[in-house]
Amino acid sequence: MNSNVSSENSVAEAFLSALYRRGIKYVFANAGTDFAPVIEALVAAGRTGRPVPHFVTVPHENVAMAMAQGYAHQTGEPAAVMVHVSVGTANSICGLMNAFRDHIPLLLMAGRTPLTESGNSGSRNVSIHWGQENFDQAAMIREFVKWEYELRDGQPVDTIIGRALDIAMSEPRGPVYLSLPREVLARGSVDHGPGPRGRSLGTPAPVAAPDTIEHAASLIAAAKHPLIIAGKTGARREGFQVLGDLGAAFALPVVQVGEPCLTSTHPMNLGFALKDHLETADVIVVVECAVPWIPSAMAPNAEAKLIHIAIDPLYSALPHRGFEMDVAIAGDPIAALRLIHDKLTSKMKNKSAQLSARALQIKSAHDAVDETRSRQATKAATANPISPAWVAACLNQIKAEDAIIINELGIPVDILHHTASKAYMTIGQAGGLGAGLGLALGAKLAAPSRDVILTVGDGSYIFGNPTAAHMVARSNNLPTLTVICNNSMWYAVRRATLAMYPTGEASKTNQMPLVDMSPSPAFEMMMEACGGWGVRVEDPADLPGALKTALKKVRSGTPALLNVITGPGGRD
Repeated sequence: MNSNVSSENSVAEAFLSALYRRGIKYVFANAGTDFAPVIEALVAAGRTGRPVPHFVTVPHENVAMAMAQGYAHQTGEPAAVMVHVSVGTANSICGLMNAFRDHIPLLLMAGRTPLTESGNSGSRNVSIHWGQENFDQAAMIREFVKWEYELRDGQPVDTIIGRALDIAMSEPRGPVYLSLPREVLARGSVDHGPGPRGRSLGTPAPVAAPDTIEHAASLIAAAKHPLIIAGKTGARREGFQVLGDLGAAFALPVVQVGEPCLTSTHPMNLGFALKDHLETADVIVVVECAVPWIPSAMAPNAEAKLIHIAIDPLYSALPHRGFEMDVAIAGDPIAALRLIHDKLTSKMKNKSAQLSARALQIKSAHDAVDETRSRQATKAATANPISPAWVAACLNQIKAEDAIIINELGIPVDILHHTASKAYMTIGQAGGLGAGLGLALGAKLAAPSRDVILTVGDGSYIFGNPTAAHMVARSNNLPTLTVICNNSMWYAVRRATLAMYPTGEASKTNQMPLVDMSPSPAFEMMMEACGGWGVRVEDPADLPGALKTALKKVRSGTPALLNVITGPGGRD
């Protein structure tokens, strides 16, 4: 594209076109006075038929950020959020932290309060334009983005947008931030810069060095009791398949941390109970796991060889991390696992008897995990108040195989039946609460034909700005099922206190300070107020039927919510 030829009449119009050309389909937006040039440009685009991204009105930044994360997680494409100057940026920070720690490619854009007091159509014209100015607006988010910048007058818009998205999409992926002064957006003189050349956004992920792959494969081939600890690999589209193939071919057991990385039925899947296997392993392969174990609670055998595989196995964005490693494999984890598979094929071609014997032992351990899961579900069926484990067991019975489960401190991950990559999401490593509702909406936008089910603690539900989220669901036809595991307390706070002081003063009190959240609101009525369907469930026998009814509502286009009264056992 010739940088001097343009059909746009303002920088704002060029900005919208640049987003569209670079592949942005949706912008999740919460507008303010700084949006005036963007709104004008959107109307002009509609009048002329010029293609631009679809702007989704989201009346709270926390929901907008979570929607973008849910959408990007499912599609692998970058998502965009636009918020109002400094205050909108401030409300975005928890979502930004979640996206940064979970390597979500996200373009956060914020207006900037007008720079000038007069002399420009975009100059300051209300009093808040003085109060909302920062000396350095990006300072509040700089630690949680890969790149930040402010669009300046006369700069090539397409070049700036392209650079932002290239950086967001390059591994390790993550959010970027661009501030947009109102006067700059209103300018009539437009410089696009060179247009996109048709390549994919970002740079290809690096591939591990051959000598490190050789070293790792040799250690695994010589191991008697190898163990794979998998973290975020299941969030990659090929993660389940590649890890499953490796485990099955060479009798390598897999324990997952936080998120599923294998189907629940895979014979090498040993569930989520790491402590049962960590001390006996002689070679441990940690795949995309920032915190593979809690050092204060457990540790591997001192003689075990430790192999860490990740884009950045040092996790240099974490201020302190002391996990040791004998082999550090930096590069695309999927490619690294495939290369290790290839090496092991030749190294273990004469060890079929050894592998068969080990596979039988691991399958026996897998069956024991299944049996334990079944016993827990059976015991939970009659627990009153309702057990979060019973919620998970009931979901296993009624959910579709391709259902997407969003779990924000709601149900135990080990009880849930896992089927495929990208069918499960959590709020992630940063723990910024309130993301679940938005994650579910973003996932539904990305996969409209699939059921999306959110399980969430009552505290996290309140954090999620439910009125804003339910309003967006209705206005954009994004029906999801929300299941609140309502224990009327901050259970995570209670559990943490008892863990530190098991016989302390707090353990002896009937009502621990800062934990109780009663009387609990009638959350089901909040959904009804927003045009959805809601019901309260107290009897465990009523839960299966209530879930079936709720899913029918969702599949007919009506958002649904179950306020399930639970006892301790969830994480919230």
